[in-house]
Amino acid sequence: MNDKMFPRPIRLKFAPERERVVRSAWEGLECLGDWPAGQGRQYRAALRSCRDALDGWTPAEKAMRAMIDAAREARILQ
Repeated sequence: MNDKMFPRPIRLKFAPERERVVRSAWEGLECLGDWPAGQGRQYRAALRSCRDALDGWTPAEKAMRAMIDAAREARILQ
């Protein structure tokens, strides 16, 4: 399984002093494991998209968009 890089990094703000930058599908999965907010519909979609990207079933860009949607849902997108 090869990591799939996102076309651009995603900046997330977990707390006032804690930021995270997600650059790939693997980093997205790691980040979703530490998710500070509830695990809503967009969270589950991002989890699935990152796994699918790592398995080569979906483009990394789709996983990146799913991560952005999940971050918006959780209100942590910077």
